[in-house]
Amino acid sequence: MNRFAALLDRLSYEPRRNAKLRLLVDYFRHTPDPERGWALAAMTDALMFKEAKPNVIRGLVEERIDPALFRMSYHYVGDLAETVALIWPRPDTPPLPAERGEGRGEGPVGEAGGLRTSPLPLAGRGQGVGVGAGLISEVPPAPTPTRPSGTLPARGRVGVPDAQRPTDPPLAPALSPQAGRGSDAAGRGSAPGPGHNRPPPHVPSLTEVVETLATASKSDLPARIAEWLDALDETGRWALLKLITRELRVGASARLAKTAVAQLGGFEPDEVELIWHGLEAPYEELFAWAEGRGPKPQSGNPAPFRPPMLSHPLEDEDFAAKFDAGDFLAEWKWDGIRLQAAAGRAEDGRVVRKIYSRTGEDVSKAFPDLVEALDFEGAIDGELLIVREGLVQSFNVLQQRLNRKAVTQKLVAEFPAHLRVYDILAEGEEDLRALPFAERRRRLEALVARIGDPRIDLSPLVPFGSWDDLASARANPAAAGAGPDADAIEGVMVKRAASPYLPGRPKGHWYKWKREPYLVDAVMMYGQRGHGKRSSYYSDYTFGVWREGPGGDELVPVGKAYHGFTDEELLRLDRYVRNHTVARFGPVREVEYGKTKGLVLEVAFEGLQRSTRHKSGVAMRFPRIHRIRWDKPPAEADRLETLEKILERGEREVYPLDREEPR
Repeated sequence: MNRFAALLDRLSYEPRRNAKLRLLVDYFRHTPDPERGWALAAMTDALMFKEAKPNVIRGLVEERIDPALFRMSYHYVGDLAETVALIWPRPDTPPLPAERGEGRGEGPVGEAGGLRTSPLPLAGRGQGVGVGAGLISEVPPAPTPTRPSGTLPARGRVGVPDAQRPTDPPLAPALSPQAGRGSDAAGRGSAPGPGHNRPPPHVPSLTEVVETLATASKSDLPARIAEWLDALDETGRWALLKLITRELRVGASARLAKTAVAQLGGFEPDEVELIWHGLEAPYEELFAWAEGRGPKPQSGNPAPFRPPMLSHPLEDEDFAAKFDAGDFLAEWKWDGIRLQAAAGRAEDGRVVRKIYSRTGEDVSKAFPDLVEALDFEGAIDGELLIVREGLVQSFNVLQQRLNRKAVTQKLVAEFPAHLRVYDILAEGEEDLRALPFAERRRRLEALVARIGDPRIDLSPLVPFGSWDDLASARANPAAAGAGPDADAIEGVMVKRAASPYLPGRPKGHWYKWKREPYLVDAVMMYGQRGHGKRSSYYSDYTFGVWREGPGGDELVPVGKAYHGFTDEELLRLDRYVRNHTVARFGPVREVEYGKTKGLVLEVAFEGLQRSTRHKSGVAMRFPRIHRIRWDKPPAEADRLETLEKILERGEREVYPLDREEPR
């Protein structure tokens, strides 16, 4: 576990992609099976622990640390794993007193209720166990980055002055299991070392942790986790808790981890991607192939998932300066869910039909009506929509089919699934991804015509001769051929005609150009502390609009946003929340608001839906702060009636006129 923890720690500090890649390759090269396989599974989000939940962690730490102290620390740090890793007491620390408040004030500074709380290490996590042999010499230290003017200090590392926080801490290749960054010597005082009557604690391996988390009962799991937390140092505890909470955001994507395996074997990353979804952790066959000790693994799935090609956002100014319109094709960007449909024949001759999410999850059982329509052999890429009487419905309607445990005939009849396709990846045994997009498009048109099922159709191309023509079509899809389906269009997709179908997000091939969002002026009502580097700032804002209440106009919440503003604007917003607080609720502050007092935020959003969580009865989809209206009086903010008008069309779709709306 210590080696895996040191890897995560080093990755979290390393800003350079190639250096991260070298760290991963070195780890996979020097770590034996199955340990490295479980690490790969963790970094690709392939592990799921049914009983291991964040609430278990909170319960454990509140048994050993004063709950009020823990909550205050958590609110400041903003990260559960980081907080618990640093605040978890030594195994020999006396337990909390039976009565709350007993022993308070007794003892030196740093003690609470008779419980000694360890000072947080000044150097943060940093001096850990070496990841693997040769690691230190392969990755030179990164230069300390200078923060641009106006950017925020990273506050996730408690008690670490910014100038002292290392970006690439040194690692020692051979340290004892309990040595490491923030080790006991760094702030816990001298503790008795292991001896004849104090054997060193058992430090679990990553394999032991994963297997126990997967098999332990709900009642047994807390005790096992507590044992591990007692045995590990701060770095190990942090990594363990990141693993349990599935929050391994250390700057290394699943794609980068797979690239490291490919580099270990000297082949292209796409070769790993192609067989990935037929493999199972801990991937011993994959590593045997990468090291030349075994054959290339075969998935055995006649309808495998193929990693999707993604696009880059395209800003208005990019068009004329960078691209020739004649090199591209355009199609509508539908407001749906991306799916991949694949079909093929197994060795016994039976037809296998699969529907996958964009991440490769098999969602076939959720859409049996669509599976029936897969009368072909190959793989196609498209958008899941709901189509009624030839009209594409809004995303609000589509949500009626998402995340359903049971799919009834009534649900299928009322919300029929539809696949609008825009690319073909394979036909029969032929892989078409290397062909240019224009050629794949011709093959796709022919395939859809042969399928001949109304549940699968072709996403039409948008004709344009210049970028100005395409801008006009984007602004007014109804006039550009979309007709009554215009409200279900998010914008346009711009694809280079010569582009192959490449996994990931390659540059220079596909671009998305979204339509302008809805805008509304709302009044800030609450501010909440953020997470990570924003944990010391009020960066999450709840806002409301006016409606007529029993005593006159009142503000009702309609959404919450935490991005869309610059670091400099965040500093001003944080200062505003602190200076205008009228009530406190843990990490949340209520600010003053009314007709004459308050701050107006111009909020951008993609759509609306009914909500029982908000007093207003509506909630925004993808809200973000578009502009801060320091100049606008709160009385001039928008009213709920404005949002109700936007909702009208969607509700007519969800509840057709020929049947009653549910109460």
